[in-house]
Amino acid sequence: MEASALTLITVVLFLPLIGMFILLFMKEEQHENIKWTALGFSLATFVGTLVLWAGFDSADPNLQMVQRVGWLPQYNISYFVGIDGLSLLLVVLTGFIMPLAILSSFRSHVIEERGRAKLYYMFMLLLEWAMIGVFVAQDLFLFYIFWEITLVPMYFLIGIWGAEQRVYAAVKFFLYTMAGSILMLLAILFLGNAAGTFALPDIIAKVHSGELMLPFNGLLTPDSVQSFLFLGFFIAFAIKVPIWPLHSWLPDAHVQAPTAGSVILAGVLLKMGTYGLVR
Repeated sequence: MEASALTLITVVLFLPLIGMFILLFMKEEQHENIKWTALGFSLATFVGTLVLWAGFDSADPNLQMVQRVGWLPQYNISYFVGIDGLSLLLVVLTGFIMPLAILSSFRSHVIEERGRAKLYYMFMLLLEWAMIGVFVAQDLFLFYIFWEITLVPMYFLIGIWGAEQRVYAAVKFFLYTMAGSILMLLAILFLGNAAGTFALPDIIAKVHSGELMLPFNGLLTPDSVQSFLFLGFFIAFAIKVPIWPLHSWLPDAHVQAPTAGSVILAGVLLKMGTYGLVR
């Protein structure tokens, strides 16, 4: 694979984050510049996702445009990103929806009334970065970091610019998601320690070859360990889908979120749970 292809996915991934940091150094009074800068970086990200799509070989079932760099080698954690047919569609979907969500905020009376427009658009770009990261991450620990980061901007988008019961909805969303995330983190750490790597393709290969040996003792049986790992991932993903009876946070979040927040929730964020289950 060409060197440019190896870095393209990282460029697309980090464009929203670069835009967020540019907004950080802009003055709050520059309302128009802030809005158009946020939209510009989001549109550039969308164009980048289309370039990824154009360069994707649909006949190849393997990961493509892979970039893998050692990050925390002492803990077997790497910056490992790549796309396949499943993640590509969701990356393009995210790139398409985010400019629309940002554009819908241009005439928002809520932002005008409550101010802090710069913070609002920074959170939008941070959320876009994290959502794309979830879909391209091939290292479980990196996946978890992106998964958790999505919680922060959405919490504040609902809590600051939401409707009358926004604080209640934001806290409920935070608590549900955090509870599931803790279980998933424990499962990831357990699995990564047993496999000697957090790279998902490597873990899958070890499972298929029979090399993955989960630690058992008198208290932990093979069935109990597998059940724990399954529940750790399943509960976190089921909350995000959401699946009954872990769904009660969604009606409040949808109703109380600002318009752009509801668009992102329905368009992308909820699909993260289904993506996790399928992946």
